[in-house]
Amino acid sequence: MEFRHLGRSGLMVSEISYGNWITHGSQVEEDAATACVRAALDTGITTFDTADVYAGTKAETVLGRALKGERREGLEIFTKVFWPTGPGRNDRGLSRKHIMESIDGSLRRLQTDYVDLYQAHRYDYSTPLEETMEAFADVVHSGKAHYIGVSEWKASQLREAHQLARELRIPLVSNQPQYSMLWRVIETEVIPTSEELGVGQIVWSPMAQGVLSGKYLPGQPPPAGSRATDEKSGAGFIAKFMTDEVLTRVQRLKPLAEQAGLTMPQLAIAWVLQNPNVSSAIVGASRPEQVHDNVKAAGVKLDADLLKAIDEIVEPITERDAAKTESPAQRP
Repeated sequence: MEFRHLGRSGLMVSEISYGNWITHGSQVEEDAATACVRAALDTGITTFDTADVYAGTKAETVLGRALKGERREGLEIFTKVFWPTGPGRNDRGLSRKHIMESIDGSLRRLQTDYVDLYQAHRYDYSTPLEETMEAFADVVHSGKAHYIGVSEWKASQLREAHQLARELRIPLVSNQPQYSMLWRVIETEVIPTSEELGVGQIVWSPMAQGVLSGKYLPGQPPPAGSRATDEKSGAGFIAKFMTDEVLTRVQRLKPLAEQAGLTMPQLAIAWVLQNPNVSSAIVGASRPEQVHDNVKAAGVKLDADLLKAIDEIVEPITERDAAKTESPAQRP
């Protein structure tokens, strides 16, 4: 495993993080989820990402049990707050009330005294940003989180939050956006702004929810039991990639992966890690062997000719097109 700094902070994270958005607590049984976490640890992954909303808070509980007994100082545990975790009007968003209550719930479920990174899962347009950042400052100053991050924030929102973070003397060090060779929305504004501010990207869906694995074939129905057939596992989210045109282009990537000595998932993960602003790529798994395969993308360097060939094949979705293809409800 290779390691990188998270933005310009001193925190080191594994190039590949293990995430449990649609697996732990919902898609796979706990024994299988625990086996995947053990596989991640065995392969050198030290960074684990979750959120209070995943599987209705169950994902944090499963991850906490799976990591119990590990040396806490040797792990980087990340979680998030924003989406509803209960029926009440205040069981959502980035109000001071919800943040202060949510961090305690997350720590209890994760069986830890602190998280290394506490992230705003989305931007809250109904709460003053000053209120949100002041609550995050109290979370950090109380020792319940070491660093603060955000997820899927616009460049302008990142800039405003970063300024407030500096004034409040807390380290806002990361953004967690969707990013893959098929989805490059962040390249236009978010990455340049992040590079200026010293914010690193922890990217999710580097394999475009499995589409870049090559298992979905044009003109054929998705394999039974795959993510594209399960509404609970992101079928709505993956739909934007499930066109014959996109799937045909993905199949044309297979010879490039073979020439590079990589599997298709390894090529997809290695591709996002070529971006120097990417600190870590999040992968999920339902089987330990998937983890063992994915981690081989760490430390891989793709040459310029290969990167050019990929660009000539794929037709990525950029910021200009994103609003037409995805609704906020489809994002993790």
